[in-house]
Parts: sequence; C-alpha cells; structure tokens
Amino acid sequence: MDFLQNHIEALIFCSPTPIKVSEIKACLSEMFNADVPEEDITNAIIRLDEKFNQDEFSFQLSRAAGGYQFLTKPAYQASIGIMLKQQSKKRLSTSAMETLSIIAYRQPISKTEIENIRGVNCDYAVQKLLDKQLIEITGKADTIGRPMLYGTTTKFMEYFGINDISELPVPKDFTGDINIIGESTDLKEPDAQA
Repeated sequence: MDFLQNHIEALIFCSPTPIKVSEIKACLSEMFNADVPEEDITNAIIRLDEKFNQDEFSFQLSRAAGGYQFLTKPAYQASIGIMLKQQSKKRLSTSAMETLSIIAYRQPISKTEIENIRGVNCDYAVQKLLDKQLIEITGKADTIGRPMLYGTTTKFMEYFGINDISELPVPKDFTGDINIIGESTDLKEPDAQA
C-alpha cells in the first residue's frame, strides 16, 4: 500500500476542479508537517495514471487546466448520458419551486391561498408536485367550499435532505434599520465667522 499515493488519490478525487501539483504539495506538506518532494508527488501521479488505465475502472486520471482530475472513460458516455437525461426530468421548474416553498412554510394551505401569494394560477405546479409525491392532500379547510389543503411529504424531506420540517431555513428577521439612505441627519453647519 502506497500511503502517499492514497492521499494524492483522495485529493484528486475530492477536488471539484483539476488540482495542480503545487496544490497537492501544499496540502500534503501541511498534513505531514514536512516538505513533500514534488518528484515523489509526480511519481505517485504516474502510478495512479497506470492504475486507473486498467479496464477494471470506469474512470481515469486526466490532465486538464494544468492539474489532475478523475473523469469517466469514454466507453461509459452513453450510460452517463441516459442518467443525466433522467435526472434533468426530476428537476423542478421555478414555478414548482415557488409553489413548493409556499406550501412548505405555510402548510396546511389551500390552492387559493397559494395563488393569492404567488399572484398566478398554480394548478399545473400543484399537480406536478403531487405527481412527484413532494406534496400531498392533508385534508379540507373548514371555510366556504371546503377547499383541499396541501402539505409536504416525507419524500419532500428526503429530496431536500432534511429530517424534520423545522429544519427548513428561517428567513432572517429584519428588525433593525438596514437602509438609512434618504434619512435626514443632523448635520451641523460650520459656524459662520464674521
């Protein structure tokens, strides 16, 4: 087991952009509290390149923008393309996100109340959210016409990575005067000397 090589592999793997040898060296030097020779890093990268060029791996080490990153091998492009296409179908439109956020913060809420807040018809957005099982009908209101009430589901919490509805971000309280532009201030004019 090559201890240095494993650390370099981890750094390349977790870097969101191609990582340069100098960046790898800086990370390793800080971690080991000692200077790591650039030649050792380069040799480890060569061994990583050889390792991931084998057929048993679906990705390879690539050099880009003066650094290194792991990329999927071209042979797997078709399956990744299908996955990305399917994931794009799962994304929510802006109107669906707006509708969902209103439901999440105001639940249980009727469609009429949602439309009053958004200012537009939300039939389509509500239906899409129901289809995706992000919201559900939680009951009927006790008001005239007994409109259906909507609330979020456990799938909603799973989708957004929260365990409880109380974990939703809370809008900051705007209690203090943030903007003082236009307010008059008591500026004293310099004393006029005669």
